[in-house]
Amino acid sequence: MQPLIPDYLDEVLAAVAPSSSGETASYIPELAAADPERLGAVFATVDGEVYGAGDVDVEFTIQSISKPFAYALALSDRGFAPVLEKVGVEPSGEAFNEISLERDTGRPRNPMINAGAMTTHSLAGAEGMKPAERVERVIRWLSAFAGRDLEVDETVCASEMESAHRNLAIAHMLRSYGILTEDPRGVVDGYIRQCSVLVSARDLAMMAATLANRGINPLSDEQVVDQAVVRQVLSVMATCGMYDAAGDWATQIGIPAKSGVAGGLIGALPGQLGIATFSPRLDSHGNSVRGVSLFERFSSDMGLHVMEVPPAGREVVRSNRVRGEGPDRTRILRLQGGIRFAGAERIVREVLDSALSEPRVVLDVSLVHSIDDVARRMLLEVARRLSLDGHQVVLLDPETIIPEPDPGDGGSLTVVHEPEEALNPGVADRWERSDWGQRLS
Repeated sequence: MQPLIPDYLDEVLAAVAPSSSGETASYIPELAAADPERLGAVFATVDGEVYGAGDVDVEFTIQSISKPFAYALALSDRGFAPVLEKVGVEPSGEAFNEISLERDTGRPRNPMINAGAMTTHSLAGAEGMKPAERVERVIRWLSAFAGRDLEVDETVCASEMESAHRNLAIAHMLRSYGILTEDPRGVVDGYIRQCSVLVSARDLAMMAATLANRGINPLSDEQVVDQAVVRQVLSVMATCGMYDAAGDWATQIGIPAKSGVAGGLIGALPGQLGIATFSPRLDSHGNSVRGVSLFERFSSDMGLHVMEVPPAGREVVRSNRVRGEGPDRTRILRLQGGIRFAGAERIVREVLDSALSEPRVVLDVSLVHSIDDVARRMLLEVARRLSLDGHQVVLLDPETIIPEPDPGDGGSLTVVHEPEEALNPGVADRWERSDWGQRLS
């Protein structure tokens, strides 16, 4: 059976690829020269599985996607109170480069706009750390989220510094309020180097998955950041990550997210997965046009709105056993709990990893208490593809937990409500219904 998720990603990329709306970031010469046709998308699950389609390994600069991670570093190094004293958490409703400061205190509204991001950059590392040391700390921090060593694109960095007049003006204003306590130019230089770190969509998906996985990198298993910091960062991403489009994003898409003007866009869905897209053309808010369209599809197609999805439950595959001999050999996958996208993806992977050769496959949902629409469709697609591969597929569903169990074009699925009916007569004769659960557990 072929994997489902890459097929889906290929499909949605093909759907948005014809769009030519938006423009590359013209105010930064190196970004303006980017290939506008680049397009990629990656899913990274919290247990380390990565699915991608399109230009997933093409490198580009992280830009403002670095902001939530630098905010996490400042919170980790300085503590919540000192950071909140310098940077607020309220949505500004303004563009990313607005001089959005509180009237009385001069405190930036939030860490996702440039004023707040430069302030959080200055708070990374220990107090009194030299600018060059701070930059190295930030790069190491970003690398820990990505799971590999990242580097700065010096050409983009130089290009951005040449046109950094607005950021310099914001930094000088922050210095006048006492928010910055050091040379503004050194802070701006460090912040731009932070934004010039090279990443791929694959890197960004893993960085987002680390946030989704309570701060643990799914590949390295390293606790990169404390869970309390993750909660703070995801909350601010949800309310402020998409600048003056944050309200529409929160209500329509509902995935904590952050964009960058090089065309990257990330989303972190707690307990499930990290998502990253790459497409350089930007809308008037500075967000990737095709990236936004992709996230709209992901949220709608798979029910990923954070307000709809509860925390992940227990392991969905309770057991995976083979019973019988010869033509009676039967693979039985016993499922349990509440199944949503992440659980369904795990079932798909279980089937793929098992390299099924048995004539009959039983999907036992007798211990499943709920299944959402995307998980139902994924499970039925598993049944369809297995039947097309020559297996007899049986769904054991005593409580009719899966309505309308139609496997789709060309597929075949037998639905039964009693354990004995799920097995061929030779096996059923040897097993009593009373010990069905004991034998499968």
